[in-house]
Amino acid sequence: MHTPPELLRAAAIAAMPAQTKTHLLNPNAVRSAKALGAATGLKHLGIHLMTVQPGHAATEYHRHHYEEQCFYVLAGQGEVWIDEQPYAVGVGDFVGLPARGAAHTLLNTGSEPLVFLAARQMLAQDVCDYPRQRQRLYMDGDEEVLVAYEQIRPAPG
Repeated sequence: MHTPPELLRAAAIAAMPAQTKTHLLNPNAVRSAKALGAATGLKHLGIHLMTVQPGHAATEYHRHHYEEQCFYVLAGQGEVWIDEQPYAVGVGDFVGLPARGAAHTLLNTGSEPLVFLAARQMLAQDVCDYPRQRQRLYMDGDEEVLVAYEQIRPAPG
């Protein structure tokens, strides 16, 4: 029987190669991701099956100005840092992060891989702050510009 492109079977997901990425501002932020949304043709909603190994973070501590994000923990345990406060997370926990909300990151504090679904909007443009690094990232499609907080100037007028 034919499987439509909108349906990803568990065996197909298991066979998908994961893309490993290290965050540009944090060499300890290393994650492997399978782009489930893109594999089914989604263009405006990014759904990723993420894996973070023990002792690593999923990303640098940050907040988005325009995109919303969320995480749903499938396996393992960790900490989500929200507004500089750590909170333990485990299987079945959900984290919703509104645009212009609190800065956050997700860490694997356990001894097994931390596996979670991550979802976010796939906006053409976004701005992302990294408060611990005092950096702001401007994103426009594939173009990204990183600016130190001290260099940010309001538009004249």
